Amino acid sequence: MGLPSVNIIFQSKAIKAIEQGTVGTLALVLKDSSVANLTEYHLLDIADIPDTLSAANKMYLEHAFMGTPKEIKAVVLPDSAADYAHAFNYLETIKFNILAIPGIAAADTGTAAAWAKSMRDNKERRIMVVLPNENADHEAVINFTTENIMTKGNAYSASQFTARIAGLIAGLPLTVSPTFRVLSELDGVPKLTKDEADAKINAGQLILYHDGEKVKIARGVTSLVTTTETKGEDWKKIKLVRILDMVYHDIKETIEDEYIGSVQNSYPNKLLLIAAVNAYYETLELERVLDSGKNRCQINVPAQKTYLKSIGEPADGWKEQQIKEANTRDKVFLVSTVRPLDAIEDVNLVINL
Repeated sequence: MGLPSVNIIFQSKAIKAIEQGTVGTLALVLKDSSVANLTEYHLLDIADIPDTLSAANKMYLEHAFMGTPKEIKAVVLPDSAADYAHAFNYLETIKFNILAIPGIAAADTGTAAAWAKSMRDNKERRIMVVLPNENADHEAVINFTTENIMTKGNAYSASQFTARIAGLIAGLPLTVSPTFRVLSELDGVPKLTKDEADAKINAGQLILYHDGEKVKIARGVTSLVTTTETKGEDWKKIKLVRILDMVYHDIKETIEDEYIGSVQNSYPNKLLLIAAVNAYYETLELERVLDSGKNRCQINVPAQKTYLKSIGEPADGWKEQQIKEANTRDKVFLVSTVRPLDAIEDVNLVINL
């Protein structure tokens, strides 16, 4: 009788998801002389920043908090660490959504990108990392490429400024895109023509752009450039990837916690699970995270039929309803359509006289 509670849990997750920063747990990897071994600091605001950290690392954390992420998990390595391998192993054991490694050297960005890709593709961890000048061609990596970023009296490289960008993204609600987010503390960035900016964006680069009055993110893109049948244009947009990641983790974690091993694999229980997932979608539709009426979960009839045939059932002659109600032992075959809502980014206005 525990299954109906899944419905409540799904809807609760959906309601929480649209709040500011709810899915925005930021991880920062730093190197510092104040620690002898890997140390994690759980920070909720600037007041929690440890006094023992270097001035540079304090600055990175302050930059990250400007974006109002829900929380920051600072994973600090000794400054003598030769690479980030220990940090990457540790990050696999904690939950976060966006990662940055401010100050990372160019020699290490490729390894960081490969790790982030593996987390998404092989280890079922839908995270993104902001890296400087790393053309990864993958939605796991946000390729931040703006150099010579100027504030009053200071200049920052792309690597140094990744904490600010990651914190900004982590703090955005799911209904908002990073596109045209203004960074009011900045005085200037290298000037780009529209054609130059367009070329960088089309190459999967997240850049800062000076519109003549203020500095803002030109467009919230991931580094993905090469699309496929299974990974289309949506995966180029940070906003849409964040929504899809949240949906994936919410459903996966709830099924694991409330369903697997706890509920009999009967057809009625499958329908209850489907109803719970659809109720989750409907809540996200009401909150304008998903496009209304275009999100649905149901039994994957072709996959279920193939499985039934593999275990010796004569499913070729069965009607669809027979296939749906068939005993699939410990297997559940579902298929889902999800349509996240994008933000307005391009407006085509024709003015007639």
